[in-house]
Amino acid sequence: MKRTALLLTICLLIPAIMQAKKETVTLHIIETSDVHGCFFPWDFINKQPMKGTLARLSTYVSNVRRENPDGVILLENGDILQGQPINYFYNYINTEKTNIAAQCINYLKYDAQNWGNHDTETGHPCYDKWGKEVNAPVLGANVIDRKTGKPYLKPYTVIERQGIRVAVIGMITPAIPNWLTEDLWSGLEFQDMVACARQWVETVKKEEKPDLIIGLFHAGLNGGISTTGYEEDASERVAKEVPGFDAILFGHDHRVYNGRVRNTDNKEVVLCNPASNAQNAVDVTVTITRDGKKIFSKTIEGNIIDIRDMDIDAGFMEHFAKDIEEVKQWADRKIGTTDKTITTRDCFFGSSAFTDLVHNLQMSITGADISFNAPLTFNTTLAKGDITVADMFKLYKFENQLYTMMLSGEEVKKHLEMSYDMWVNTMTSPDDHIMMLDNTSTGDNQRSGFKNMTFNFDSAAGIIYTVDVTKPYGQKVNIISMADGTPFDLKKMYKVAVNSYRGNGGGELLTRGAEIPKKKLEERIIARTEHDQRWYLMKEIERLGTISPEPNGNWQFIPEEWTKPAIERDRRLIFGE
Repeated sequence: MKRTALLLTICLLIPAIMQAKKETVTLHIIETSDVHGCFFPWDFINKQPMKGTLARLSTYVSNVRRENPDGVILLENGDILQGQPINYFYNYINTEKTNIAAQCINYLKYDAQNWGNHDTETGHPCYDKWGKEVNAPVLGANVIDRKTGKPYLKPYTVIERQGIRVAVIGMITPAIPNWLTEDLWSGLEFQDMVACARQWVETVKKEEKPDLIIGLFHAGLNGGISTTGYEEDASERVAKEVPGFDAILFGHDHRVYNGRVRNTDNKEVVLCNPASNAQNAVDVTVTITRDGKKIFSKTIEGNIIDIRDMDIDAGFMEHFAKDIEEVKQWADRKIGTTDKTITTRDCFFGSSAFTDLVHNLQMSITGADISFNAPLTFNTTLAKGDITVADMFKLYKFENQLYTMMLSGEEVKKHLEMSYDMWVNTMTSPDDHIMMLDNTSTGDNQRSGFKNMTFNFDSAAGIIYTVDVTKPYGQKVNIISMADGTPFDLKKMYKVAVNSYRGNGGGELLTRGAEIPKKKLEERIIARTEHDQRWYLMKEIERLGTISPEPNGNWQFIPEEWTKPAIERDRRLIFGE
């Protein structure tokens, strides 16, 4: 009887003993992406306070780390080296000091840094130096060194928290050659993301035996440029087609996203994107129940954390106070004067002083016959008065070079046809929208209510033309003459000023629009600048002293009885005017 009672007691205790061994572990995997120099709550370009930024992220991360000391993984997803004057200052002016982007990554104790296309755009001297200064692995499984055939960057890293092994595989959009001249990424090639992900998931599973696999991808959800060799934005496709990922944290397309898909093994994969400019952060919460090393269950929840109005970390600001002040003094240096206020708002509705100022400077600098240029910011104003170094980042946002290319008149027309077809509707009645809008993109930092990317809305200078919005693609643009009244010839070759993004095939206006094969673009370039375009625009304004920007008035939307009221309606809708 005693033996039976003892056995019964043991049987009753076994579940309790087993239950006592089980424990629940919570991890926070926090991601930033496309920070674009928004480190501090001060906008060096507009000289005003800025919401969000890494100074507020620091507060959030510190709080989470305090609550869960060994349960936080902090990941940075690329495009951190360009965007604000402070980037330019450390990339090209004060190059002796540790890059400010590396300093911020190190201060916040990021666990991994991925590579972005705008990081690549800074060129080998800048990003190679920065990569050595970052106290975390810089990832890029599909960035391949041509000499060795192996990844130029670390393909993945394994981070352990509370006994849980988390493998992070980093990749970048492979569309780099479509945007950037080869000297910026010499010796490298960029593999298709799906094939690369398959390879490294298998390697990681075999060699590391992780409990979680996270994708850290500087590529959008879907869409973008698609060729026979790769897709620009394949994060969703990887999640669906490559089993093994628990979550994919992505970026590049500047759109907030928090969702799930099922992969080919019928398992859910979390997909999250914090968008851009450190306005939000992703916080993926992973809850794991385990008994020793054996995992019984894991749940993964994606969260988008709005950090725009969080408290600023005073310690972070104090640490960087001297750096901020030094850059303010550099950025506030006067380089010239403008006697008029100009805005990019006007660029969408016809010939405008803002766009035409860049057009005219491009033609003056290169001696080109024709200039192509698009508004690189959605809603920026250059105010009457002094022009400072910081103002040049309003005038020209990116560190593109300036190219002079040879294009035929027919190619010029086809280029513009594609541009305006992405920009404006084909109106069938006076009540139609003239702008091609999309109400799903109003919060999208790259489209801002338009269907397509506004930085691909090229207009031209050096020619006189109309855009008939009642005509279909291929028949909208009518080039009347050169700007001086001489005939425009579809068969003649012209010198055309373009930025390097466009000249390398960015936006596909020269390849898909003008129908110039990608491999032939290099042959068309007859001159390229040594420095970035902003540098030359700044030197030209310094030379002129005072500028008086006016619209060239060389093109307009027609028929005016339709387009004038449509422009007024859409301008009110887009800008609230």
